Amino acid sequence: MFVTLSVATTADGYMDDTSSERLLVSTPEDLAEVYRLRTGYDAILAGAETLRRDDPSLLLRDETARKQRTARGLRPDLTKVTLTGSGRLDATLRFFTTGDADRYVFSPRPLPELAHAATVISAPKPLSACRIVTELEKRGIGRLFVEGGAQVLGMFLREGLADTLRIAVNPALRLGAGQGRAHFAFEPPEGTPCTYEKFGNMDVRTWRLRPDTTADDLHFLRMAVNESLECTPCATSYCVGAVVVTPDGRIFRGHTHETSPTHHAEQEAIAKAEAAGVSLHGASIYSSMEPCSTRASEPESCTAMILRHGFAHAAFALYEPDRFAECRGALTLREAGVRVQYYPELAEQVRRANAHLWQ
Repeated sequence: MFVTLSVATTADGYMDDTSSERLLVSTPEDLAEVYRLRTGYDAILAGAETLRRDDPSLLLRDETARKQRTARGLRPDLTKVTLTGSGRLDATLRFFTTGDADRYVFSPRPLPELAHAATVISAPKPLSACRIVTELEKRGIGRLFVEGGAQVLGMFLREGLADTLRIAVNPALRLGAGQGRAHFAFEPPEGTPCTYEKFGNMDVRTWRLRPDTTADDLHFLRMAVNESLECTPCATSYCVGAVVVTPDGRIFRGHTHETSPTHHAEQEAIAKAEAAGVSLHGASIYSSMEPCSTRASEPESCTAMILRHGFAHAAFALYEPDRFAECRGALTLREAGVRVQYYPELAEQVRRANAHLWQ
């Protein structure tokens, strides 16, 4: 998933003041640019505290973009997403009542009072960006625009799940001692790419926090999908292909049951790398299907194997259906700090390779 964080602050880094009224930090020109940026995303997220305090509608205001979404069979407005640890959300908030959009609420509580207004997704405390990204991907969200609040923005940054961060600063607005709340500060790592723009009176900087690996990911994923076609179909397992790429560029391939009736594709590719005596620390692995997290035929899941070897990057084309076991590979890898990329544009090819199980 591609994730952008967007925040507007005063000159001294506050997103809001302590008054009961909402502090409008952005200029009209910057707001117009934010509304324009929203059109390039599938979903928009704001935390429950932001909803309670500001009551934003989070609408897609570009009519052309709304019509384009409708023509693609989508609802006109971006999918709205929020998260709440306390469950304190009023169904009369504009998040629930305005616009024509799908709505998701992440909560550790069932929240039956919101059943008519949104889909509530169970998420244990503490709520995490890893779980949010994983669950939204499974529901077809590929690009997420996050607008706050400060705790939510910080959560995505801490978990390393933000691709870009946009900070708009109003240099003419500074709060006195004790007047500011929701302070947001960001210290970019040295060498982080950054662009500067000005919208009205707002100074806007956008940092690229993670490199774009799309071209390489798709190249090696297509290789993995082709490898899956070498499998002999089996009623009790998926046909999966995997490719391992080491930091020095060496490539190892494998597919399900290639050398053993209990081996998975990732296991086969990793075994070849081990036999060659190469280090897999910091390597990348590409699987046509999400790596397994539970298995009965071997003592170690593919997810555990990937973590044990210190892989830094994983990509796959199809989330594993809960057919043989409940798979939570992508979530487990993300929670361990592995960068995980999902490319559903290749999923249909993976389904075709497993047509014997879908019939």
